[in-house]
Amino acid sequence: MSIVTGERPPGSALPGEIDLAESFGVARSVIREALRMLSGKGLVVSKPKSGTRIRERHEWNLLDPQLLGWMFEGAAPPLTFVRSLFQLRLIVEPAAAELAARQRTPRQLSRLGYALEEMTSYGLDSEPGRAADQQFHAIILKATSNELLVSLSASISAAVRWTTLFKWRAGEPRDSLPEHQRLFDAIARSDAAAARAATVGLIGQAALDTEQAIAKLGEAEVA
Repeated sequence: MSIVTGERPPGSALPGEIDLAESFGVARSVIREALRMLSGKGLVVSKPKSGTRIRERHEWNLLDPQLLGWMFEGAAPPLTFVRSLFQLRLIVEPAAAELAARQRTPRQLSRLGYALEEMTSYGLDSEPGRAADQQFHAIILKATSNELLVSLSASISAAVRWTTLFKWRAGEPRDSLPEHQRLFDAIARSDAAAARAATVGLIGQAALDTEQAIAKLGEAEVA
């Protein structure tokens, strides 16, 4: 967590395994496994003589679902990162919604409708509701039948989950269910243009609400 928040800046060295183990009260084997995981996500690099150092941010696997979670778990993430995340979503998801509207199967539409029902029933302030929201977006990507887009579903779902949780931490955000309903309706009637437009509206609202949440949390910290 101290790495993604910038408390430990890129280029800085981590303490040795023994010191880390003592600091966290765990065995060295646990530390070694944790360092291997961080290395796999591109956060750190270990060399025999120079130890373990934090890599530059552009070398991080920023779309790793767990790393996305870390970015939103602590203090407010950098605004530039949040804007980049939503820019990515605006590049990927509207086009995916167009494809899904043209190519979705009856089964996929049924699953999409069920996910929407679960979101409506539980609400996005609940874990079941957020899980249904993740599933909703993942189904749309899968309905494109494009394996490269489908490979992004875990990252997109994680972005949906963590930004939603973050917004609720700062207060009750606007209800996004009407936008989800419009998107579902467009896909149901195979209206590709409407599906794109609904997705742009949905993501735009989420981006604005997330930026407002960052501002609220910033004001709370100052107060």
